[in-house]
Amino acid sequence: MKNLILYSTVGCHLCEQALAIIMPLIQGEYLITEVDISESDLLMARYGVRIPVILREDSGAEIGWPFDQQAFVDFLR
Repeated sequence: MKNLILYSTVGCHLCEQALAIIMPLIQGEYLITEVDISESDLLMARYGVRIPVILREDSGAEIGWPFDQQAFVDFLR
């Protein structure tokens, strides 16, 4: 399975929306790990105003909010 990282934080309603979009599209093919950016000054500086952001571990590519299903599918290709 391929790995994705979701950069988010507690109480992020946009992060919940992003998960609702991506979860049906990744089941069985990708594992997703949520990383709370509030636990790292570096991550806060990098992603603080951009979350949710999804990172592909295989390529290092990122997609940040806002995105829809089609944009996410394109991101996975």
